Amino acid sequence: MVPGIGEDELSLQGLKYLKSMRPLVARLHNDATARDRAGNRQLYYDQLCGLILLSFFNPTLVSLRDLKQASALEGVKRKLGCRAASLGSLSEAMRVFDADRLVEIIQDLLGRLPEVPTVDPGLKELAHIPTAVDGSLLKKLPQITQACFATRSDRGWKLHTHFEVLRGVPVAAAVTDASGEGAAGEKPMLRTMLSPDRCYLTDRGYEEFSLFNAIVAAGSSYVCRVREDHHFTRESEQTLSEDAQAAGVLEDAVGRMGSPRSKRIEHPDHDQRRIVIRCPEHPKRGGRRRSAGTKDIVVVTNLRDIPAETIALLYRYRWMIELFFRWLKCVLQCRHLMSQSENGIEIQMYCALIACLLVQLAAGQDVRPNQWTYKLLTLYASGWASEEDVLRHLRERTAARQK
Repeated sequence: MVPGIGEDELSLQGLKYLKSMRPLVARLHNDATARDRAGNRQLYYDQLCGLILLSFFNPTLVSLRDLKQASALEGVKRKLGCRAASLGSLSEAMRVFDADRLVEIIQDLLGRLPEVPTVDPGLKELAHIPTAVDGSLLKKLPQITQACFATRSDRGWKLHTHFEVLRGVPVAAAVTDASGEGAAGEKPMLRTMLSPDRCYLTDRGYEEFSLFNAIVAAGSSYVCRVREDHHFTRESEQTLSEDAQAAGVLEDAVGRMGSPRSKRIEHPDHDQRRIVIRCPEHPKRGGRRRSAGTKDIVVVTNLRDIPAETIALLYRYRWMIELFFRWLKCVLQCRHLMSQSENGIEIQMYCALIACLLVQLAAGQDVRPNQWTYKLLTLYASGWASEEDVLRHLRERTAARQK
């Protein structure tokens, strides 16, 4: 046993959600039923979501055709309360049900996650929640076919995600086409998804002065990597502490970005800090081997009262969202899209986020789920692993983390 964690406490952490997914989505049952005046609907929203969630905990189910076959199984019909669904019903359901209804379930699960104690003392000074922002491409065709035959309007889809790095969970997501044009771009999407009390951790794709102003106006802050050659009007230089130098900080200055001579663009309306960080550059895998070198990273932020070493740490935390995308695609096997409509893809992606939260709930606060954690939970949901098997794994993961 792990000191301080009892058997009953471990057994209650999320496993009940895996035992039966039906109550979790029961609130969706009557969605889009008003349009069915003849009473012919046989596949309801909660049943569709149950089938999609079933696919995440049974990785052999990768398409709507697989869900069609699975819905005819007596055990599936009994647990999800559905009838055998036709391929046409599944395809139509991915278009007509409201994907945004799943957001309230995600928020509900987020509220059930326990607060995670801050590991680094410097992060306790933050008034805003560190939230990494990025997008990941979801292709609906194999890469070779996509590259050879894709038209301008057939570049696949992109998942825009907000990820709380300290809790390790996604908190918001949206799907757009992958063209990156107009409202589908990364910067416009972040602008529409802004919320107060967030510290947005972004890479160079979100570098825009007007976006920085919008983040501050929303009551949030940002730490964004920018190009090294950006014009910066320096007003003062910060003295680097020993901790900052140990963290690789080379420069810490206060001023504003943008050339004063340029009148064509919106300039920052607030003071900014420009921090240069020396980071090790790892050698590339394969091909000609090169020794590891160093690389200077330039970030800007509106956080004035936070130590420079904490800013450097925050930007390093941004990598957590890349690990999440890897988890989503490689562990949850969320590569094959079950629909070609934007609404259907959003339903699938929201269900993927729900599956991620269920895994985190089952693992508990003191466990960072790994690939075997997920596989063990899929075996548990399928009846091949017992609850004791899961609890034994969680105890081992907790003990290993506490060492």
